[in-house]
Amino acid sequence: MTIRILLVVLFFCVMLIVGLYARKHTLSVTGFVLGGRNVGPWLTAFAYGTSYFSAVVFVGYAGQFGWKYGLASTWIGIGNALIGSLLAWVILGRRTRIMTHHLSAATMPDFFGKRYQSQALKIVASAIIFIFMIPYTASVYNGLSRLFGMAFDIPYAVCVIAMAVLTGAYVILGGYMATAINDFIQGIIMLFGIVAVITAVLNGQGGFFAAVNQLSQFPSESTPTLGQAGAYTSFFGPDPVNLLGVIILTSLGTWGLPQMVHKFYTIKSEKTINTGTIISTVFALIVAGGSYYLGGFGRLFDSPAVREGETVIYDSIIPYMLSSLPDLLLGIVVILVLSASMSTLSSLVLTSSSTLTLDFLKGTCMKNMSEKRQLLIMRLLIVFFIAISVALALDPPTFIAQLMGISWGAMAGSFLAPFLYGLYWRRVSKAAVWASFIAGVALTVSNIFLQFIESPINAGALAMVIGLVVVPLVSLITKPIDKTYTESLFASYEEVVLVPQKSSLTFKNKKWKDFAGESAKKNIYS
Repeated sequence: MTIRILLVVLFFCVMLIVGLYARKHTLSVTGFVLGGRNVGPWLTAFAYGTSYFSAVVFVGYAGQFGWKYGLASTWIGIGNALIGSLLAWVILGRRTRIMTHHLSAATMPDFFGKRYQSQALKIVASAIIFIFMIPYTASVYNGLSRLFGMAFDIPYAVCVIAMAVLTGAYVILGGYMATAINDFIQGIIMLFGIVAVITAVLNGQGGFFAAVNQLSQFPSESTPTLGQAGAYTSFFGPDPVNLLGVIILTSLGTWGLPQMVHKFYTIKSEKTINTGTIISTVFALIVAGGSYYLGGFGRLFDSPAVREGETVIYDSIIPYMLSSLPDLLLGIVVILVLSASMSTLSSLVLTSSSTLTLDFLKGTCMKNMSEKRQLLIMRLLIVFFIAISVALALDPPTFIAQLMGISWGAMAGSFLAPFLYGLYWRRVSKAAVWASFIAGVALTVSNIFLQFIESPINAGALAMVIGLVVVPLVSLITKPIDKTYTESLFASYEEVVLVPQKSSLTFKNKKWKDFAGESAKKNIYS
């Protein structure tokens, strides 16, 4: 217990010290929200990865989907790495940085408002973010607190409140830069921790082959392969269709989440894009792939500790798997999950407070706010947002995945299509964006009450697919944005950027006029 407490206290101290150090970057709104758009590749990549994965993944999703799909749940982690990280950086990274900088947009609602020339879109987008960020934040508290309760025998409410206070403190002190630096530290812990945990758990079951052999004896409980032995060790698992829905939501969903896309706003240079793409992909492969792989062995730990009667409590599976680890390793696990959760939580509260301040309050009832007043209101809203999410976390739904599925479904279902198409297609109309907002929120909210789709995960995945279809269809039959305006936006992609030859050999042995015409050549020599 002493080892665990010392590790946690040391972790808390480092987080607060970073917050104090980063205060010098919070003197302006751009500094507080975006780190001055001057964040390097390693910090950006780790900020992306650690915001992606939290206790929701390690405790809730790994436990639930590992139990349902066995070792095939590892495909979720692979999808997160290839679709949610690699393709997200390649397809969104560079264009997001260029267009948001051109528009002087600091948030996703700000992007919608300026890209589609609609103050109303900006305000509604900020409201959607603020409302649906809350259940996601509550799910982060919930997952971490269950593990803390197991490791330290501390009441759930105390864990939630302590985590909320610490996260609020360093975000309020240091803004985005404090979050990015802490994310880097937390990411390193997550990488080493997940490898150590998997090794220890499998060794406790007699090694990899013995664990797989035991898992293969369980008959499938899923409808497509009901009663079949070996389904939980098969390539695509016992229920490939529902597994695909989880992969779509947790991988493609990041493309429409404001706290994830926000990382691309802060990119410093081309090097950040190239390096960040590789780092974030490898990070996701290890952390997400490792978490779901570990969860795939969950059935080997079936016991009364993970059940209430005949009902499996998915959030209890991973904590029970780890409960028999040695003290030092258990302390590392607690820090691992604490790192994953606090990095995500800090990103969520910063995104929510900045969105509500810059896009809702400043755009409506407080139009003439000074920069100093904006910073003050953002800090106050961080406290307010944390307080609401804590209240929800203290009385949460049955299991974590419900909360995250609702949040991701509503936001990604609303935002993914208009954001993605808005970066690439001039023809996207204002009406199409409204249609996407309405479809994403309506489907998610109605499913909460009517439950016409059993899983909120599948409902969220469907919301995203609908948005990707609705936006181009509505755009083709409705009035487009002013052509002159959109042409000026997309012209930002074509601006000529000249770099030293030591940075790029692309134009070696070519005449400058072949690249950019005589005007560029004259500018160089002048």
